[in-house]
Amino acid sequence: MRVEHDRAEDDRLKARAAWVSIAANGVLIAFKLVVGVISGSIGIISEAVHSATDLVAAVIALVSVRQAARPADRRHLYGHEKVENLSGVIEGGIIFAAGVAIVVEAVQHLISGETLDHIPLAIAVMLVSAAVNIGLTAYLSAAARRTDSPALRADAANHLTDVYTSLSVTAGLVLIEVTGRTFFDPVLAIVVAVLIMWTAWRIVSSSTRVLLDEALPDDELAVVRATVAEHRGELIIGYHKLRARQAGAKHLIDLHITVPSDMTVAAAHQIAEHIENDIAERLPHTEVLVHIEPGSHERRDES
Repeated sequence: MRVEHDRAEDDRLKARAAWVSIAANGVLIAFKLVVGVISGSIGIISEAVHSATDLVAAVIALVSVRQAARPADRRHLYGHEKVENLSGVIEGGIIFAAGVAIVVEAVQHLISGETLDHIPLAIAVMLVSAAVNIGLTAYLSAAARRTDSPALRADAANHLTDVYTSLSVTAGLVLIEVTGRTFFDPVLAIVVAVLIMWTAWRIVSSSTRVLLDEALPDDELAVVRATVAEHRGELIIGYHKLRARQAGAKHLIDLHITVPSDMTVAAAHQIAEHIENDIAERLPHTEVLVHIEPGSHERRDES
């Protein structure tokens, strides 16, 4: 009952965080577009495009966390958690495409030349944008750690990139104001685009590894092994076939333990339950399945 309550609480937190991200991105897009058009800065317009991709990503994150929260059904016996990882691939593709579009536009501005107006206003907007994104990154990162949500983690990574890109554009605008050379604006826009595409690659790479059932990190597997080792006093001979993967915020672990062939089914089952509960307690958001096998008294652990 406690686990179900915690999961419901996590689902509400994920949805709330996604809504905050959507609202903040909507406001930032409006400000950046208006000031970008007024000033003629491709750097600010590229930032508006970046925020627009973040808005799309936030909407995808909201939809994915809601879908991932659905319980298992007859067609999805292991639940829907991998929807979050799939959303990360989609988000990454959208963000990468936006980066390419910014590079194309910036190169055109670099070739044709440009004039900028209202630079102090543009600088102020970009500084406000950086401050808002710092707050969003902290909030979304905390929510992602609390819920172990890949979708929120990807959204937080987007906003952290926004901090760097906003400060880069600000630096370019300051250089233009000081030197009068407008080529800094498209050059910084290209830098922004490269950062955007790098973030997109990291998001896609991370999500793809989970979709391909990559093993859990070594430190988490070490917790599993240490937990099993603690039960040696309960006549466990050894263990093998330890497998662990992730689906969304859920970790799925299964392993085989060997017990003396003369041990009763009830006793062996009790040991398996103890191991499952101990691992789940030490690794939150984890489902554990322990298979029992009879064996000799010779210890046999996986290598």
